[in-house]
Amino acid sequence: MTQSNNSSDHGAYHQHSALFNAFFAISMTVGRGPVGRCVADLAGLTPDDQVVDIGCGPGTAVRVAAGRCANATGVDPSPTMLRFGRWLNALGRTRNVALVQGSAERIPLPDHDATVLWALSSVHHWSNRADGLAEAVRVLAPNGRLLLVERLVKPGAHGGLTGDQVDQLMSDVEAAGFTDVYRDTQSAGRRVLNVVRGSRGPAN
Repeated sequence: MTQSNNSSDHGAYHQHSALFNAFFAISMTVGRGPVGRCVADLAGLTPDDQVVDIGCGPGTAVRVAAGRCANATGVDPSPTMLRFGRWLNALGRTRNVALVQGSAERIPLPDHDATVLWALSSVHHWSNRADGLAEAVRVLAPNGRLLLVERLVKPGAHGGLTGDQVDQLMSDVEAAGFTDVYRDTQSAGRRVLNVVRGSRGPAN
Protein backbone atom coordinates (compact mmCIF):
# COMPACT_ATOMS: atom_id res chain seq x y z
CA MET A 1 0.00 0.00 0.00
CA THR A 2 1.43 3.37 -1.02
CA GLN A 3 1.52 6.07 1.62
CA SER A 4 1.31 9.76 0.83
CA ASN A 5 4.08 12.10 1.82
CA ASN A 6 2.35 14.06 4.58
CA SER A 7 5.13 16.64 4.77
CA SER A 8 4.92 17.30 1.03
CA ASP A 9 1.12 17.48 1.10
CA HIS A 10 1.25 19.86 4.06
CA GLY A 11 3.73 22.13 2.28
CA ALA A 12 1.67 22.14 -0.91
CA TYR A 13 -1.44 23.07 1.06
CA HIS A 14 0.26 26.05 2.68
CA GLN A 15 1.73 27.15 -0.65
CA HIS A 16 -1.73 27.04 -2.25
CA SER A 17 -3.22 28.88 0.72
CA ALA A 18 -0.56 31.59 0.55
CA LEU A 19 -1.13 32.08 -3.19
CA PHE A 20 -4.90 32.27 -2.70
CA ASN A 21 -4.50 34.86 0.06
CA ALA A 22 -2.14 36.90 -2.10
CA PHE A 23 -4.52 36.92 -5.08
CA PHE A 24 -7.42 37.76 -2.76
CA ALA A 25 -5.48 40.68 -1.29
CA ILE A 26 -4.71 42.00 -4.79
CA SER A 27 -8.36 41.72 -5.84
CA MET A 28 -9.43 43.63 -2.73
CA THR A 29 -6.88 46.33 -3.49
CA VAL A 30 -8.41 46.88 -6.92
CA GLY A 31 -12.05 46.35 -5.97
CA ARG A 32 -12.21 48.58 -2.92
CA GLY A 33 -10.90 51.74 -4.56
CA PRO A 34 -14.30 53.09 -5.69
CA VAL A 35 -15.94 51.96 -2.44
CA GLY A 36 -13.24 53.65 -0.38
CA ARG A 37 -13.65 56.93 -2.23
CA CYS A 38 -17.43 56.69 -1.91
CA VAL A 39 -17.43 56.12 1.85
CA ALA A 40 -14.79 58.82 2.40
CA ASP A 41 -17.11 61.25 0.61
CA LEU A 42 -20.11 60.07 2.63
CA ALA A 43 -18.21 60.46 5.90
CA GLY A 44 -17.40 64.05 5.06
CA LEU A 45 -13.83 63.64 6.21
CA THR A 46 -11.94 66.70 7.42
CA PRO A 47 -8.23 67.22 8.22
CA ASP A 48 -9.08 66.81 11.92
CA ASP A 49 -10.74 63.39 11.62
CA GLN A 50 -9.27 60.15 12.91
CA VAL A 51 -10.58 57.17 10.96
CA VAL A 52 -10.78 53.49 11.87
CA ASP A 53 -11.56 50.91 9.18
CA ILE A 54 -12.76 47.53 10.51
CA GLY A 55 -11.96 44.62 8.19
CA CYS A 56 -9.62 46.81 6.16
CA GLY A 57 -8.04 44.02 4.11
CA PRO A 58 -4.92 45.41 2.40
CA GLY A 59 -5.88 48.94 3.42
CA THR A 60 -7.18 50.48 0.20
CA ALA A 61 -9.88 52.58 1.89
CA VAL A 62 -7.48 53.43 4.72
CA ARG A 63 -5.09 54.99 2.24
CA VAL A 64 -7.95 56.96 0.67
CA ALA A 65 -8.90 58.25 4.12
CA ALA A 66 -5.29 59.12 4.96
CA GLY A 67 -5.25 61.67 2.15
CA ARG A 68 -8.15 63.52 3.73
CA CYS A 69 -7.78 63.21 7.51
CA ALA A 70 -5.33 63.49 10.40
CA ASN A 71 -4.68 59.73 10.62
CA ALA A 72 -6.26 56.45 9.64
CA THR A 73 -6.03 53.00 11.21
CA GLY A 74 -6.99 49.76 9.52
CA VAL A 75 -7.91 46.70 11.58
CA ASP A 76 -7.97 43.20 10.08
CA PRO A 77 -7.54 39.63 11.42
CA SER A 78 -5.47 38.43 8.44
CA PRO A 79 -1.66 38.69 8.72
CA THR A 80 -1.39 38.22 4.93
CA MET A 81 -3.66 41.18 4.22
CA LEU A 82 -1.78 43.35 6.70
CA ARG A 83 1.65 42.43 5.29
CA PHE A 84 0.51 43.24 1.77
CA GLY A 85 -1.06 46.49 2.95
CA ARG A 86 2.10 47.57 4.76
CA TRP A 87 4.13 46.80 1.64
CA LEU A 88 1.80 49.03 -0.40
CA ASN A 89 2.06 51.76 2.23
CA ALA A 90 5.85 51.64 2.05
CA LEU A 91 5.80 51.55 -1.76
CA GLY A 92 3.58 54.63 -1.91
CA ARG A 93 5.31 56.32 1.04
CA THR A 94 1.90 56.64 2.66
CA ARG A 95 1.92 58.66 5.85
CA ASN A 96 -0.41 58.81 8.84
CA VAL A 97 -1.58 55.21 8.31
CA ALA A 98 -1.39 52.25 10.71
CA LEU A 99 -2.48 48.68 9.97
CA VAL A 100 -3.03 46.51 13.04
CA GLN A 101 -4.24 42.97 13.65
CA GLY A 102 -7.59 42.67 15.37
CA SER A 103 -11.29 42.15 14.78
CA ALA A 104 -14.57 44.00 15.10
CA GLU A 105 -15.14 42.30 18.43
CA ARG A 106 -11.67 43.19 19.73
CA ILE A 107 -10.33 46.47 18.37
CA PRO A 108 -6.78 47.09 19.66
CA LEU A 109 -7.29 50.84 20.16
CA PRO A 110 -7.95 53.08 23.18
CA ASP A 111 -11.37 54.43 24.15
CA HIS A 112 -12.61 57.42 22.15
CA ASP A 113 -9.72 57.11 19.69
CA ALA A 114 -11.67 57.77 16.47
CA THR A 115 -14.06 60.35 15.09
CA VAL A 116 -15.12 58.09 12.21
CA LEU A 117 -15.43 54.29 12.20
CA TRP A 118 -16.49 52.37 9.13
CA ALA A 119 -16.73 48.78 7.93
CA LEU A 120 -16.80 48.10 4.20
CA SER A 121 -18.32 44.76 3.22
CA SER A 122 -17.13 43.19 6.46
CA VAL A 123 -20.15 43.28 8.80
CA HIS A 124 -21.46 40.02 7.33
CA HIS A 125 -18.19 38.39 8.49
CA TRP A 126 -18.43 39.56 12.12
CA SER A 127 -18.73 36.63 14.53
CA ASN A 128 -20.71 38.64 17.10
CA ARG A 129 -22.43 41.78 15.89
CA ALA A 130 -23.45 43.01 19.34
CA ASP A 131 -19.84 42.83 20.55
CA GLY A 132 -18.62 44.54 17.38
CA LEU A 133 -21.05 47.42 17.79
CA ALA A 134 -20.17 47.73 21.49
CA GLU A 135 -16.52 48.07 20.47
CA ALA A 136 -17.49 50.72 17.94
CA VAL A 137 -19.22 52.68 20.72
CA ARG A 138 -16.12 52.36 22.90
CA VAL A 139 -13.62 53.42 20.24
CA LEU A 140 -15.62 56.34 18.84
CA ALA A 141 -15.33 59.76 20.43
CA PRO A 142 -18.52 61.66 21.38
CA ASN A 143 -20.43 62.62 18.22
CA GLY A 144 -18.32 60.15 16.24
CA ARG A 145 -19.76 58.84 12.97
CA LEU A 146 -20.44 55.20 12.12
CA LEU A 147 -20.81 53.93 8.55
CA LEU A 148 -21.52 50.27 7.80
CA VAL A 149 -21.43 49.51 4.08
CA GLU A 150 -22.72 46.28 2.58
CA ARG A 151 -23.61 45.07 -0.89
CA LEU A 152 -27.29 44.15 -1.23
CA VAL A 153 -27.73 40.47 -2.11
CA LYS A 154 -30.65 38.17 -2.73
CA PRO A 155 -31.73 35.66 -0.03
CA GLY A 156 -29.34 32.71 0.05
CA ALA A 157 -26.51 34.60 -1.67
CA HIS A 158 -23.16 35.39 -0.06
CA GLY A 159 -20.95 38.46 0.06
CA GLY A 160 -23.40 40.95 1.52
CA LEU A 161 -26.73 41.37 3.28
CA THR A 162 -30.33 40.96 2.14
CA GLY A 163 -32.81 43.80 2.55
CA ASP A 164 -34.24 42.16 5.68
CA GLN A 165 -30.73 41.73 7.10
CA VAL A 166 -29.97 45.41 6.52
CA ASP A 167 -33.18 46.29 8.40
CA GLN A 168 -31.99 44.07 11.27
CA LEU A 169 -28.59 45.74 11.17
CA MET A 170 -30.26 49.12 11.63
CA SER A 171 -32.13 47.78 14.65
CA ASP A 172 -28.88 46.40 16.08
CA VAL A 173 -27.11 49.73 15.60
CA GLU A 174 -29.91 51.54 17.45
CA ALA A 175 -29.87 48.92 20.22
CA ALA A 176 -26.13 49.51 20.65
CA GLY A 177 -26.88 53.14 21.55
CA PHE A 178 -26.26 54.96 18.29
CA THR A 179 -28.52 57.88 17.39
CA ASP A 180 -29.66 59.40 14.08
CA VAL A 181 -29.56 55.94 12.51
CA TYR A 182 -30.63 55.78 8.89
CA ARG A 183 -29.98 53.88 5.70
CA ASP A 184 -29.42 54.96 2.13
CA THR A 185 -28.24 53.49 -1.15
CA GLN A 186 -25.12 54.58 -2.99
CA SER A 187 -23.38 53.61 -6.23
CA ALA A 188 -19.64 52.94 -6.26
CA GLY A 189 -18.44 51.97 -9.70
CA ARG A 190 -20.67 49.07 -10.73
CA ARG A 191 -21.66 48.29 -7.17
CA VAL A 192 -24.87 49.30 -5.45
CA LEU A 193 -24.24 49.65 -1.73
CA ASN A 194 -26.46 49.89 1.31
CA VAL A 195 -25.05 52.27 3.90
CA VAL A 196 -26.25 52.23 7.51
CA ARG A 197 -25.16 55.36 9.35
CA GLY A 198 -25.33 56.45 12.95
CA SER A 199 -23.86 58.84 15.49
CA ARG A 200 -22.34 57.90 18.81
CA GLY A 201 -24.02 60.92 20.37
CA PRO A 202 -22.58 63.53 22.75
CA ALA A 203 -20.67 62.76 25.93
CA ASN A 204 -22.82 61.92 28.94
